[in-house]
Amino acid sequence: MRLLVTGGAGFIGSNFVHQTVRDRPDVQVTVLDALTYAGDRTSLAPVADKVTLVEGSVTDAPLVDELVAASDLVVHFAAESHNDNSLNDPSPFVQTNLVGTFTLLEAVRKHGVRYHHISTDEVYGDLPLDTPERFTAETPYNPSSPYSSTKAGSDLLVRAWARSFGIEATISNCSNNYGPYQHIEKFIPRQVTNLIDGIRPRLYGAGLNVRDWIHVEDHNSAVWAIIDKGRSGETYLIGADGEKNNLEVVRTLLEIFGRDAEDFDHVADRPGHDLRYAIDATKLREELGWTPLYTDFRSGLEATVDWYRANEDWWRPAKAATEAKYAAAGQ
Repeated sequence: MRLLVTGGAGFIGSNFVHQTVRDRPDVQVTVLDALTYAGDRTSLAPVADKVTLVEGSVTDAPLVDELVAASDLVVHFAAESHNDNSLNDPSPFVQTNLVGTFTLLEAVRKHGVRYHHISTDEVYGDLPLDTPERFTAETPYNPSSPYSSTKAGSDLLVRAWARSFGIEATISNCSNNYGPYQHIEKFIPRQVTNLIDGIRPRLYGAGLNVRDWIHVEDHNSAVWAIIDKGRSGETYLIGADGEKNNLEVVRTLLEIFGRDAEDFDHVADRPGHDLRYAIDATKLREELGWTPLYTDFRSGLEATVDWYRANEDWWRPAKAATEAKYAAAGQ
């Protein structure tokens, strides 16, 4: 199989590449990545001799056409994905998430290539804090930020191209990933690297916002289950029953570091901060037989902390600039 992974130098994409090289040695992997601040070629360093890395944008139609023509499968991870950044400047999100997806869809339609689209549960908006309700593939879209609205738009493009043009495509909407190679602007790695540096964690608002956490290895094993066994045109939600509020996450990290559970600071909440995400992954589990490996959140967090401790050379170069940006925003 000739596999094209867009955004394969980013967090989830690079882990997907690592997992593919490890578990499927017969797959030839090409990565297309714009190598913006969130994409890092060093994330692929351990598999550099087994992967072809092409620096470029998913909005570059001639380049995308050339790469898709030489592929049997496209897995589309590439996206602008940081909510705070989307509030400051939505334009890159429109270009990458909407125009980039359109460009890929036209190429896979032209060349008859199988396509899998990586998306987020944030397209569904949020849920109340005090109900058992969870997102399913039938939940109406209700995005609340430029990031989530452009991801919702990209999902709808995929559905339209599958229905109107008959492309072979599947979609997955995942809950919040954590694990190795995640940029330190994100919630868990920011807290972890602050604690490594002896800095008190910072928590938006009261910290009651709930996220449904899944280890990146589990997310990517689910993606392969969908590629191998999923039905074309279908949407599958990926989750591992990992609901935790942000306060619980911070306190668990403080315990792992041997710090007092109250040793953190509150900062002003961000605009439009979604209350709760929760995934019902019944369809994925029952139809495709997928199960997560990391069923204990604390053990997954401990493994993640160990990785950041052992790979300071990977995250250290971006730490000062990231913290300066947050400081300027009072966060």
